[in-house]
Amino acid sequence: MSQGKTLVDCQTSAERRRDIRVVVSLPGRYVLVRRRATHGKPPEFACRLVNISPHGMVLAGPVIGTIGEPVVGYFDEFGKLEGKVLRRLYGGFAMSLEADDDQLAKLESKLDWLDKHQRDDIPNTRQHRRIVPTSPHSTLIMADGKTVPCFVIDMSASGVAVSAEVRPPIGMPLAVGSVVGRVVRRFAEGFAVHFVEAQDPRLLEHVLIRPPARPRHVPAADPLSEIVVIDC
Repeated sequence: MSQGKTLVDCQTSAERRRDIRVVVSLPGRYVLVRRRATHGKPPEFACRLVNISPHGMVLAGPVIGTIGEPVVGYFDEFGKLEGKVLRRLYGGFAMSLEADDDQLAKLESKLDWLDKHQRDDIPNTRQHRRIVPTSPHSTLIMADGKTVPCFVIDMSASGVAVSAEVRPPIGMPLAVGSVVGRVVRRFAEGFAVHFVEAQDPRLLEHVLIRPPARPRHVPAADPLSEIVVIDC
C-alpha cells in the first residue's frame, strides 16, 4: 500500500514540476539564427525574459522573430535555451523550448527552485547609478530623421545602453526617446550612447522611453504584463 502511495506522490510531483510557470524579469540575449549580419554571423540582441515554463517562454526584445523562426537565448540563470517563435507580441514574442530529457529535467528542477524561492526577502544591496527601466521599449531617432525601435538595456544620468536592429558607428549623433547623444561604444548586443547633457535620474524613464507605434499585424498583448500559456 505504501509503495503505491509513494508512486502516486512521485507522479503528482513530476506533473506539478512540468506545469510550473515562473514570472521573472531576467536580462539576457538572443539570436534569430536565420538572420545574417554583414560579418556573416547572426546578430545578437539584448532581451528580458518575462516568464518561462518547461515548454516555452516569453521574451521582450527589440526585434520580433517570424512564426516558426529558430531562436537561441542565453541567460545566466538557465544557460543556452533553444526553440522557435510561436507567437508575435508587441515588443517581444513567445517561443517554444526544445530540450532532451536530461535538459528538461534540469530546467524543471531549476524552475521548481525559482518558484519556491523567488518570493524570499533578499536585501537589495545594489546602489549602482545605472537603472533598468520598468518598460524597456523605446525609439531611436537617427540623424536623417529615421526612427528605429530599440530596447533599453540600462540607463544612467550620463548615458544609455540600447539594443536594436541597427548598429550605428561610433561618433554618430542620435536621440534615444527625446534625449540627444552620441554613440561611444559598440558591443555584441548593441551600443552605448553618451548624452550631450546630463539628465535628472528621477526623470530618465520619462524622457528616454518612447515606445514605437504598435504595428497593426502584431497582437495588442504586451509581453511585459501578459503570461502566455505554452502547452507541450
